[in-house]
Amino acid sequence: MTVSNLLQIDKKSFSVVSLKDESDEKAYWLAKTPQERLEALELMRQIVYNYDPATTRLQRVFTITQRSSD
Repeated sequence: MTVSNLLQIDKKSFSVVSLKDESDEKAYWLAKTPQERLEALELMRQIVYNYDPATTRLQRVFTITQRSSD
C-alpha cells in the first residue's frame, strides 16, 4: 500500500489567504514528529514525480560481454 493511499485530502475545506499574511505552517511542522515529516516528504515526492512504489520496478540491465580468444 502506498503512502498516497493512506492519506486522503479533504478537497472541501481550504482557505485563501494573502501571501503577506503570516503563516502558521512552521509551527504546524514543528509540532509533527520527524517520522511524520518524512512520511509527508515522501508523499510529496511521489506526487511530484508521479511515482508509485507498488508498480515501479527497477530497470533490468542486460550486458553482453565477449570473451577474448587467447
